[in-house]
Amino acid sequence: MDLNTVTEFVPADRTAWRAGDAWLGGGTWLFSQPQPGVSRLLDLTAFGWPPLIETGRGLEIAATCTLAELARWRPRANWPAASLARACCDALLGSFKVQNTATVGGNICLSLPAGPMTALATALDGTATLWAPDGGTREVPVAGFVTGDGRNVLAPGELLRAIFLPAAALRARTAFRQVSLSPVGRSAVLVIARRPPGGQTVVTITAATPHPVQLRFAAPPAPDDAVAALDAAVPGRAYLDDAGGAAPWRAAMTRLSVAAVAAELAAPGRAAPGRAAPGRAAP
Repeated sequence: MDLNTVTEFVPADRTAWRAGDAWLGGGTWLFSQPQPGVSRLLDLTAFGWPPLIETGRGLEIAATCTLAELARWRPRANWPAASLARACCDALLGSFKVQNTATVGGNICLSLPAGPMTALATALDGTATLWAPDGGTREVPVAGFVTGDGRNVLAPGELLRAIFLPAAALRARTAFRQVSLSPVGRSAVLVIARRPPGGQTVVTITAATPHPVQLRFAAPPAPDDAVAALDAAVPGRAYLDDAGGAAPWRAAMTRLSVAAVAAELAAPGRAAPGRAAPGRAAP
C-alpha cells in the first residue's frame, strides 16, 4: 500500500526519532494498511545487525532477523529446543515472500495474541533489549513485553534491538501444540512446554489469551494437575472471543493442549513439534 503521508525515508539512528516517525523493519504490516500518523520511515537495516549470534551463553536474535533466517538456523550446540524456531516460524502461515521479509522484532512489537515469535521468545525465557531515543537501554522479559491485544511496554520512540534466548532454556526438552479453525488459519491456541534436565517444567500459553500466560511447576505435572493450574490462572472470561475462535472453544482446546504437552514431557523421548488438526488439539 502507498503511504501517502510519508515524505522521508532515511537510515535509522537510535537517537533520531521524532513524532511522526515509524521504525521500518520488514514492513509486512506497516505497508498493509494506511498509516495516517506516519510522515517519516527509519530504515532499521541501516544498523547492519547480524541476524543471529550463537554463543555459549545462548542465542541473540536481532530484531531485523527475518523469519526465514530464523527457520533456517541450526545450532552448533546441543540445543534440543532449537526445533521450536522452525515450528513457530511455520505457525505464522505466511507466504515465502512474507517469511523472507517479516522480522522477528516486528512480529513481537505488533503484539498480536497469535504472534508466534512472542510465543517462542516467551517459552524460552527470552529477554528483550530496548533502545530509548535518549540513548538509554533497558531489558524486559518477553513474557511481560506484550500486555494485551496489540499492546506492549514500548515507550514512544523506543526500539526493540534484540531478543536473547539463554542456553539453559535451549537445552530443554520441549513439546508444541497449535490449534486453528482451518488447516491454514492463524493460531487460535499455541501451547509450548519445556523441561530442562533437573529444572522446572514451564508451560506457555499464547494465541488463546490477549497476552502470554506461563505456568511453572517444580516437578513434571500430571496432565490433570497442569489443566487445574491453567484453570486457576486463566478464567473462562479471559479467553479471546473473535473470528479466530469462540472463547469456550479456545478454552477447551487450550485445556486439551496443556494436558497433551504435560503428558509428552512426562514420557520418555520426544515427538517432533506439530500442528493440530483444525478444531482439535494434537494427540
